[in-house]
Amino acid sequence: MRATTIHAARDIRVEEVADPQIRKPTDAIVKVTAGCICGSDLWPYRGENPIKPGATIGHECIGVVEGVGGEVTAFRPGDFVIVPFCHCDNTCPHCAVGAQSACQNLGMTVSGQAEYARVTQADGSLVATDGVPDDALLPSVLALTDVMPTGWHAAVSAGVKAGDTVVVVGDGAVGLCGVLAASVMGAERIIAMSRHEPRQAVARAFGATHVIAARGDEARAELLELTDGIGVDAALECVGTDAAMTTAIEATRPGGGVGFVGVPHGVKLPVGTLFARNVGLRGGMAPVRRYLPELLELVTSGSIEPGLVFDSTLPLDESPQGYEAMDERRAIKVMLRP
Repeated sequence: MRATTIHAARDIRVEEVADPQIRKPTDAIVKVTAGCICGSDLWPYRGENPIKPGATIGHECIGVVEGVGGEVTAFRPGDFVIVPFCHCDNTCPHCAVGAQSACQNLGMTVSGQAEYARVTQADGSLVATDGVPDDALLPSVLALTDVMPTGWHAAVSAGVKAGDTVVVVGDGAVGLCGVLAASVMGAERIIAMSRHEPRQAVARAFGATHVIAARGDEARAELLELTDGIGVDAALECVGTDAAMTTAIEATRPGGGVGFVGVPHGVKLPVGTLFARNVGLRGGMAPVRRYLPELLELVTSGSIEPGLVFDSTLPLDESPQGYEAMDERRAIKVMLRP
């Protein structure tokens, strides 16, 4: 099959690789209809994560079931499915309490930017749609594989509730989906931190009431001014850097909560500050399967349109150009069509 592979920092290629195979009776093979590039894919692209030269890359995809293992009973070839980036059996003790991203049989999509992908726990992970989504709905359905549930998880973890004032740190696709999640949950004021006008526009479309373009001390000063010196009720950290975490924590009022979903890179937690101000910190890798049924209903009913984060669509063969566009912040999120 044709697949996106990574060989070194900034060395992305589209090559012929072996088709994924059913290895275990719980597996399924999905023929990819649409995949995409994630902000977290930029960590290895920039050389910030270890790289196995020639490995396939991409963890977000939707498509049609091509084949299933002998123990798969809920799906059959021809079903159109959403593939959560983290696979789970949805029955283990961790899944039972809503921590599907820590499933005892956890698996991951590793060839979402390709023609085919293997799902290691098909019955527990996959969610079927009512037929094949049309072109208008497809981007929002694709967003349910990762970025929308991840933004939702940030809001859930921060404890966002109706009437809250919320700040979202990060204006990538996940941060923008965090804005949308906070809006759905009834936040009264949503402050998006963004320096890029196209992203600011999406944030406002998703429900942001204020935008702060500053960073560091200046940004924190603006946040305090907006909140009469009190701070926000909830902060969503959607980047994964120490600066982003510091901003989120310092913006949060005593007794408030921070939900973090950015993959941590060099983050050092100010435990003393958390302790002194009674600020709660929760989050981590999103349990996508936990949120999928509710989010799919919101998408299909037209209540939310997370697919607006896709501002570029390219053929699979041009995925290297997609990486360049996202790295240079010329694109928010790139959809790839095999």
